[in-house]
Amino acid sequence: MTGNTAMRGEKIYDMELDLTGVTDYGVSLNAILSGQEAIPLHGAQFDLAVAGRYEGRLAGRAHGVDYVRVRADGRMELDLHLIIETEDGQRIALSGDGQAAPRPGEPVLDIFANVRLSTASKEYGWVNERQIWGVGTASLATGKVLAEGFMQ
Repeated sequence: MTGNTAMRGEKIYDMELDLTGVTDYGVSLNAILSGQEAIPLHGAQFDLAVAGRYEGRLAGRAHGVDYVRVRADGRMELDLHLIIETEDGQRIALSGDGQAAPRPGEPVLDIFANVRLSTASKEYGWVNERQIWGVGTASLATGKVLAEGFMQ
């Protein structure tokens, strides 16, 4: 999906999420990213509700929230919390952090994430064992988040 050939490790998923809601706290994300409003000195917080699909070795439906903090210097810090429900009905908790970097002149964010998966399901115990690195993009124009996950 992202076309990243430099990432190492076993690719375990392609993720496609839709932005289903945004909670802001005094300033809109669009206003900041478009330059209509400056980032407040203390930064800004946004809760981005997402839902969609995972495909690959890890496949199923997912939903959750990315708690995004935009720092005064423009860095966008991610704090992702999802529930993945696999095609056979098991649940896996996903938590991740990382950053998003706006592309100059485009309504696109490049995403770099450190992902942790956790479950007590015996069938998916393998997700607990290793670190996952995620890379992808978020289109502000379409509300789509596309990413790949690589188990290290």
